Amino acid sequence: MGVLQQTKTRRVFFGADNDALVKVIIINVLITTILFFIRSVYLISGLEAGLFTVQISDWFVLPADAAKLPSRPWTLITFMFSHTDIWSLIANMLWLWAFGYIVQSLLGGKKLVPLYIYGGIAGAVVYLLCSNLVPAFAVNAPQMVLAGANCSVMAIAIAATVTAPGYRIFPLLNGGIPLWILTVIYAVINFTGTTFGNPAAYGAELGAAGTGFLFLWLLNKGYDTGAWMSRMYNWIFDLFNPDKAPKHYVERSKVFYDTQGREPYSKIPNLNQARVDEILDKINQKGYNNLTAEEKDILRRAAEEDL
Repeated sequence: MGVLQQTKTRRVFFGADNDALVKVIIINVLITTILFFIRSVYLISGLEAGLFTVQISDWFVLPADAAKLPSRPWTLITFMFSHTDIWSLIANMLWLWAFGYIVQSLLGGKKLVPLYIYGGIAGAVVYLLCSNLVPAFAVNAPQMVLAGANCSVMAIAIAATVTAPGYRIFPLLNGGIPLWILTVIYAVINFTGTTFGNPAAYGAELGAAGTGFLFLWLLNKGYDTGAWMSRMYNWIFDLFNPDKAPKHYVERSKVFYDTQGREPYSKIPNLNQARVDEILDKINQKGYNNLTAEEKDILRRAAEEDL
């Protein structure tokens, strides 16, 4: 736990400016809302729901058929923010809030976003491998897709549990419920809720769970595999934050005024007995409070050197 103890940060309140959890939830809700709105337009216009799937939805979700991936590679990312029904969105966001809040409180928001992305990508890779290499799954691969934040939330849930398995929620209920029990409940609900018609999704969630464990294992070893992603994430969001305008550096200021943490040059006077005697005479005449900072420093150095 050595590295984890060093990386723990102060508690971040839900909705604060540095709350990565809120931003991830907003992205999920925003993308899914846009998809629902476009589908409503299709239905109001009298167009078939299948047409919406082919023209719009399929370009956001991950296709099980690897042959389709080269024409829509961005779906490796977009699928984990896109939900095909409102209930899966609500369920995933509730679980994301529950586990994400714990991760953000114990490890900081900088670990939450990489966990979310890594969990989703790992789930996508396992899903594609299962769908195309397992003969029983490959038969239906052309019709199957992967959508929603299930894989990402699974990675965050495992990471939260590995970080603090004894963490207790609802402390007013007889001392609280251990986090690992909540994780087991979530895993059971999540796996039972996965449709049997898309069995490769089970493998995807197992891959995401392993990624959450691996992320924390590497972090304990001193390897923060999500540092680069956190910097990019903050840079993107800062582009839309007027309070964080880009700083314009002047080369002259950098060369002549930026000490970059170094101590500025200061003159150190020579130390000799005559100078010390002169300062002692001044103390007798005017008192210690009338000495300059330089004179006080000379007396201190003289005392240290027994001059």
